[in-house]
Amino acid sequence: MDLVLLAKAALMGVVEGLTEFLPVSSTGHLILTGSLLGFDDDKAKVFDIAIQTGAILAVILFYWHKIRDTLVALPSQRQAQRFALNVFVGFLPAAVIGLLAYKTIKLYLFNPGVVAGAFIVGAFIILWVEKRQTTAAPRVQSVDDMSLLDAVKVGFVQCLGMIPGTSRSGATIIGGMLLGLSRKAATEFSFFLAIPTLVGAGVYSLYKERALLSMADLPLFLVGLVLSFISAWLCVRWLLRYISTHSFAPFAWYRIAFGIVVLLTAWSGLVTWAG
Repeated sequence: MDLVLLAKAALMGVVEGLTEFLPVSSTGHLILTGSLLGFDDDKAKVFDIAIQTGAILAVILFYWHKIRDTLVALPSQRQAQRFALNVFVGFLPAAVIGLLAYKTIKLYLFNPGVVAGAFIVGAFIILWVEKRQTTAAPRVQSVDDMSLLDAVKVGFVQCLGMIPGTSRSGATIIGGMLLGLSRKAATEFSFFLAIPTLVGAGVYSLYKERALLSMADLPLFLVGLVLSFISAWLCVRWLLRYISTHSFAPFAWYRIAFGIVVLLTAWSGLVTWAG
């Protein structure tokens, strides 16, 4: 296996892990990084989706005690049943709409105008929601306090993350806050929703594009998965500490700067912002 190619896979894994759970769009960062590295062919696009599984494994490990306790208590405890049902119904809108709209999104929305616009508009929404959060006390303090309706609403908001540049995490976290969840509850529910959503996307992508892959690609994917796992683990730990005393406003300003980068790289021809 080409060592340079493995190094590119490692860097892409780090980028995926660091951006997957932040409100900054991992897809946008992977497109930019892949274009700059020359790692952006059809196989690389499958790789980008597949390595999300490494980031998800980090969340599963981080919340293993809650996941395990929920599964053990599922047959008998109403609280566990409600939590599991909330995650399931929150996942359904993205699963259904994603399957129906995948080709349309890929054909019409992967262009620099949409990506940059989503980055910048999303930034102003974050700033507005954070300002609103300082004047209105959150209605829901913990993921265990969420109602079924809360989960359904956040599930539909998650679908906005299908728009390139929006960020799945950004949509669910900021959308959850707008719907009355505390910053911590919205962030943690975003983590739990990511488990079925991104695992499903990874499995679907690998199955759909299986003709592109061979056993020779295994080291490449393993390197990306491992680095994605490590960087996501560190990022999740940091993010939960960060939100206990800080707002998401700095991410909004970063999104504006990144939106400008998208326009400049598209205008110069440096990056092809296409599906």
